Amino acid sequence: MVYSAAVLGILGAHEMGHYLACRYYNLDATLPFFLPFPLLSVSGTLGAVIKIKEPFPTRKALFDIAVAGPLAGFAVLVPLLFYAVHRSTLVTGAPMPPGTMQFGEPLLFQLMAWLKFGSVGDQWQLNLHPIGFAAWFGMLATAWNLLPFGQLDGGHLSYATLGDRSRFLSFATVVASIGMCFVSKSWMVMTLMMLAMLYFFGPRHPPVMNEYEPLGRGRHIIAILAVIMFVLCFTPIPIDIVN
Repeated sequence: MVYSAAVLGILGAHEMGHYLACRYYNLDATLPFFLPFPLLSVSGTLGAVIKIKEPFPTRKALFDIAVAGPLAGFAVLVPLLFYAVHRSTLVTGAPMPPGTMQFGEPLLFQLMAWLKFGSVGDQWQLNLHPIGFAAWFGMLATAWNLLPFGQLDGGHLSYATLGDRSRFLSFATVVASIGMCFVSKSWMVMTLMMLAMLYFFGPRHPPVMNEYEPLGRGRHIIAILAVIMFVLCFTPIPIDIVN
């Protein structure tokens, strides 16, 4: 129950960030829709989405709406992760049996664990509180949303900052994602989704109504913070199966 509430809180905050930014710019957008997927999804959900029914008026509006979601979700998941790690315990480590699902550890998770337990040897394992798994999924969703591709949040941000040159980042992201599928099969869902988006929508981001509006120094600093947030939440092997 606490896991479900935490997941919905993180995903809901992310999409409400987008929604409230749309309302600030008087753009017509729907409230968040949650996408349940209990059978084949480890998290029980495919996330949440909103539908924006109007074109973005300016680069600033596109940037603000894109970054508002990850910032809001991150602001919720960080205290939840801190609480979960604080409530977790160390147990004596034991070899994992074949077929066990193993989760990757983003830098933010490693930092929180180090602040709580310090450096521990391989003979110990972290017995993570259920809210920690919700925060882990929130970090994964944040990192994947910030990939600089197409119409993901990261794609919006790269287009707002780089203009049409962002399409090269989109191609590079797809190539890198295909390569990561040979490292971890958990990349396959994200890769297939990006390939589908590339096929149906093409490599170029839809233009905004005012292409030439400068973003200003403040938003470029926020873009750097978004990159830092991506690095903190990213893990190259999200899920692995012990052989």
